[in-house]
Amino acid sequence: MPHPVLLGWREWLSLPVLGIVAVRAKVDTGARSSALHVLDQEVFMHEGREFVRFLLDTGVPGQPPQPAQAAVIDRRRVTDSGGHTTERIFIQTRLKLAGQEWEAEVNLTHRRNMLFPMLLGRTALAGRFLVDPASSFLQGDPPEGLLPP
Repeated sequence: MPHPVLLGWREWLSLPVLGIVAVRAKVDTGARSSALHVLDQEVFMHEGREFVRFLLDTGVPGQPPQPAQAAVIDRRRVTDSGGHTTERIFIQTRLKLAGQEWEAEVNLTHRRNMLFPMLLGRTALAGRFLVDPASSFLQGDPPEGLLPP
């Protein structure tokens, strides 16, 4: 088995199926599930399946919120770091980071006043990555042209 890749406590990753080239993520080993901060979400039916459309602020300076949609795979109660429990919609999508691409479950939430639009939780990290909490952006910047000069 190959050695896990080292990540910093914050990294840029992409959500290719959702059309998101770069989103700033906090690598959070204290969180079981991954969470995506969405500005707005709307559930709808399509061909007998439940879907959700949402707007995502990627954390890229100057970039407007990005629209996306995905099938709803579940609704679960999630307890946040402040001890508040809410029911959240879960989607399954591909994540791309450090040359690896894999499927992961992600819950959608409105994370007001958070610096990171995405939390990458330990379920998505397990067996793939090690985390150095003293380092940041070990996997580099987002693709050229997304950050201002």
